[in-house]
Amino acid sequence: RLCGILANPTSNKNGPIMILCHGFTTSKDSYTYIRLEKILNGKGISTFRFDFFAHGESEGEFEDITISEAVDDILNAIRFLKELGYSKIGLVGSSFGGIASVIVASKTDHLFILALKSPVSDDLGKLVAQESKQEIKTWKEKGSIYYTSSDGRGLKLNYSFFEDDKKVNGYEAAKKIKIPALIVHGDNDESVPIEQSKKIVGLMENSRLEIIEGADHRYSKPEDFERMLGLISEFIIKNS
Repeated sequence: RLCGILANPTSNKNGPIMILCHGFTTSKDSYTYIRLEKILNGKGISTFRFDFFAHGESEGEFEDITISEAVDDILNAIRFLKELGYSKIGLVGSSFGGIASVIVASKTDHLFILALKSPVSDDLGKLVAQESKQEIKTWKEKGSIYYTSSDGRGLKLNYSFFEDDKKVNGYEAAKKIKIPALIVHGDNDESVPIEQSKKIVGLMENSRLEIIEGADHRYSKPEDFERMLGLISEFIIKNS
């Protein structure tokens, strides 16, 4: 069971709706998405922000999370919205939610737009291991590691996460995406190398990359955060 919040300011299901896909260990209640929801709703654009498996209020054990599970979660969200009568559906994906969104966009023709905030495009398993200060060999031998969440919690994560990640190729998926796409990334991102976004933007035929100078992964400076939020919201509004 997944938990989500649907906000439809006009009760018009013929208009656009954006699914907001959060990052690793965060939730649907991230400050970015609460702010984005308010901006988009103010322009008559509906939103659906939800918690991935084992995040926020959704069910599941965190140790069992994989990118494939996150992809299934987004596909289920799309299916849910279509059953409600929505047809013009877009995705916003942050970091971990970014690579899941890229994979989904390559698998379905039910989307009209894609916006990515500091997305992981490749080697998420390695990035997680590096942040956890663990060797992949040790991860495999022990069967799990402990990952420190954004709020300081130590969360057990099984090696199946790394095995699943090896099957996921964001760059190959990007080649199949034809819809308008925007990537926003800071050039001082300490978690996800900006080189990944520079590479993947060249593989999506209808995309652009906006680089925010000096911005870290969380857009900690208020001016960087507002710039990021402005770029994403303006892109969605313009293309809706």
